Amino acid sequence: MVGGTDRGAIRSGLWLPLFDELADPVVVAGLAAEAEEAGWHGVFVWDHLRWRAPVRQVADPWITLAAIAAATERVRLGPMVTALARRRPAKVARETATLDWLSGGRLVLGVGLGNDHSGNELSKTGEELDDRRRAAMLDESLDILAAAWSGETVHHHGEHYTVADIQFLPRPVQGPGVPVWVGAFPGSVRPLHRAARHDGFIPVNLDHPDQLAEMVAVIAELREDTTAPYDVAVGLPLGTDPMPYAEAGATWWMPDLAPDTLSLDRVRGVVRDGPAPAP
Repeated sequence: MVGGTDRGAIRSGLWLPLFDELADPVVVAGLAAEAEEAGWHGVFVWDHLRWRAPVRQVADPWITLAAIAAATERVRLGPMVTALARRRPAKVARETATLDWLSGGRLVLGVGLGNDHSGNELSKTGEELDDRRRAAMLDESLDILAAAWSGETVHHHGEHYTVADIQFLPRPVQGPGVPVWVGAFPGSVRPLHRAARHDGFIPVNLDHPDQLAEMVAVIAELREDTTAPYDVAVGLPLGTDPMPYAEAGATWWMPDLAPDTLSLDRVRGVVRDGPAPAP
């Protein structure tokens, strides 16, 4: 079993672009509190510096997540996903441990390569554009985070980053560290290998549950410990039945809210509709 729950069971998480009407962390924290009251299991946020028009306003995900953590008690929370190669891993180590403490051990770190397609946020800020180099930076950053979360002194001298003789305390509440979910496209082998080394994965651009079942099967073969809990979080358009995806191995369902038609009223309607019913 790849997932952390039985096949057919699925948890529900909001997946919020922090744009325009949702660029106010106070508003998003209120939505998160409403979602928790309505029975949702998680509140996750996009991580972007900018987005294409007509989006104009964008909130910082980490400050918003801190507001969510302070306004809730039970829901899981985290960025889905952060392009780790454009963040300094030592800074992320501090941020994640602090946020895990603030939330009482509820943080999930979603990571991926990121791209320059939707807002040119990499090219406009001088970030690395080569996918292979960003992949190497992502893997190196994940190694640094694992070392930092251990509480031991970190000695890292890599191709992209140096962390010399620093101990990152306090450790996260969760042990051995914050759960890491890795973004992966159908047909992309290397991200699946990366995902199998961590705690979950987020399949991107799924068209059919059969695609998910194939990815889940590959990860099951690659994982060293198939008894440990493992999460599979799928973003699905509103109106899509999540149950076939649960049967294919998904443990989380997140409604995919299009930024171009995003509104506070629409999100409130999704929250009040409630999570996916138990099978």
